[in-house]
Amino acid sequence: MYSSEEIVQMRKDYLMPCLGYFYKNPPVFVKGEMQYLYDDKDNKYLDFFAGVSVMNCGHSNPEILNKVIDQMSSLQHLTNVYLTSPVVELAKKLSEVLPGDLHNSFFCMSGSEANEGAMLLARIYTGKRKFIALNNSLHGRTYLTMSATDIPMWRADPYLTDDVYFISSSPDQVLSDLEAVLEKDNDIAAFICEPIQGNGGIITPPDWYYTEISRLLKRYGVLFICDEVQTGFARTGTMFAIEHYNVVPDIMTMSKALGNGIPMAAFSTTKEIAASFTSPSASTLGGNPVSSTAALAVLDYISEHNLCDRSKKLGDILYKKLNELKNKYPIISEVRGKGLMLGMELRDDNNEPNPLKTDAVLEQLKDNGIILGKNGLHRNVLAFQPPLVIEVSDIDFLIERLDYALANA
Repeated sequence: MYSSEEIVQMRKDYLMPCLGYFYKNPPVFVKGEMQYLYDDKDNKYLDFFAGVSVMNCGHSNPEILNKVIDQMSSLQHLTNVYLTSPVVELAKKLSEVLPGDLHNSFFCMSGSEANEGAMLLARIYTGKRKFIALNNSLHGRTYLTMSATDIPMWRADPYLTDDVYFISSSPDQVLSDLEAVLEKDNDIAAFICEPIQGNGGIITPPDWYYTEISRLLKRYGVLFICDEVQTGFARTGTMFAIEHYNVVPDIMTMSKALGNGIPMAAFSTTKEIAASFTSPSASTLGGNPVSSTAALAVLDYISEHNLCDRSKKLGDILYKKLNELKNKYPIISEVRGKGLMLGMELRDDNNEPNPLKTDAVLEQLKDNGIILGKNGLHRNVLAFQPPLVIEVSDIDFLIERLDYALANA
């Protein structure tokens, strides 16, 4: 077993330097059990980030893992040009939980690939070329998805396409900005957004937001692509976050929690829009028997254990307790989010973003047995996105240690 110091050095020697990591003194994780992680020294950590909203059903959940192992023992892989049962079973089950008339799916490997596919589909269906995205968005690492990403640190390609308009995400400005673009350019295929911006800082729009956006898009014949990669599968208290806003998008993308740690993604749409996608396409590993079995098990687990209700109830408790800390510490400017996708923004005495304090709090929490995330344009937002299998006692433990960290970091 390599030491953490040796692993850090090997990471520097053999991986790309673009890959960062949290913590000055990072632990080496070797095991996960539901909401807990263990390092190579057998220290136990409460995981409150879930691999960025991936492990919604918990680490190495036996109800999921055993089904995956059984599938691996019988048939591990065939690409989707061959007939297998799990992928069509998954497509059918997914159609039953998708909102509105979303019905047909294409399975792939990552959120980036799903969003790229959704944008391609929008171009094919509409015959139009351009897109509209929100400020502070993150949609992926591929060419089109990076072009539709507004957070500077995630726009690595110096030659991105200019086929994307960015508009303000502010509730005071979004509708006027959107209408201005729609009015001046009739070559817009789709509007793409995260219903709650994750990496943008858990930015949570008001209730009317997507109703009014959808109304404008329909008036101008522009498709609505909803990026549920981080918000999907009971994370916010509903199966998909857009359901809070009583809007059905034209295309929805998903990944992360769909596979609960097994690489899995999809984009889904209506029968009418799907019927336009007739040019040959495939994903070598997308929807293979193992990943499809994992996703089927995830959907079963969410239903059988009422994770949507659980996320809402536990999220309400966490939200209340985080706001109690906000009243105690002036450095906390806002607590926002839905369900178990909450953000706590930290600012200094001059109301400027405080990423240094954010990092210090994360380090202090890690040393006290809690793994938490961070996001936001300035990396000053603490991100609370735990496995949805946590208990009230876990929230109490987190709040106790967070209180200490805010006071001492």
